[in-house]
Amino acid sequence: MAGTDAEELGDALRKASRMVVFTGAGISTASGIPDFRSPGGVWSRMKPIYFEEFVGSEAKRREAWTRVFTGAAGWVGKEPNAGHHAVARLVASGKASAVITQNVDNLHQASGVTDNQIIELHGNASYATCLACGLRHELEELRPAFVERGEIPVCRACGELVKTATISFGQQMPEEPMLRAEAETHLSDLFLVLGSSLVVRPAALFPAKAKQNGARLVIVNRDETPLDDIADLVLHKDIGPMLTAAMRDLN
Repeated sequence: MAGTDAEELGDALRKASRMVVFTGAGISTASGIPDFRSPGGVWSRMKPIYFEEFVGSEAKRREAWTRVFTGAAGWVGKEPNAGHHAVARLVASGKASAVITQNVDNLHQASGVTDNQIIELHGNASYATCLACGLRHELEELRPAFVERGEIPVCRACGELVKTATISFGQQMPEEPMLRAEAETHLSDLFLVLGSSLVVRPAALFPAKAKQNGARLVIVNRDETPLDDIADLVLHKDIGPMLTAAMRDLN
């Protein structure tokens, strides 16, 4: 007789020795961060600003920074939820070697996962970087000049364009995180997908690669995904409660 969903997920977690956790927007909706594509999601309320538009148009840069400092996209400033905390416990226990995330909300860091165990495929919205020299800029340091004087941020070191550290549409994927994600995927014996639609490439290729390499593939997501048919376990459940229940007896 089959066990409950939580028991099946718990059994998969117990048997894993080198797990990779792969997270998408669905893990953060319980924190009040909207996803991208569903009705009411970010892109149904505002058009994305493409990288070439940001670089080539002062008006688009101003629009982008207005979104940042008004919090229009709603990607930052929230608190981790039960799903994030459960993932942090998996990492702290040694079961999970890395968290590969499509999210830019910094909530895995806020839940206690260290930077060196998080692989951000689409960057991070909680700070900015110079597009020329790569220098990090904190948003609160950039805020006064833009909000009070209307000055579009530029790098304090080289004077070139500064942009939030997210990967925009049309912007090249970061090489180092992609290589790290590839390596962790190859070494994993369980690939746990939490809250990803698995339609955005190249990020969505990693679960299939893990499965091809012999890892078990487990998907916990509200809606169906293109990889449900090849997964070892698929649960259309709320991530926080499901993962918390599954980990109750995890050693």
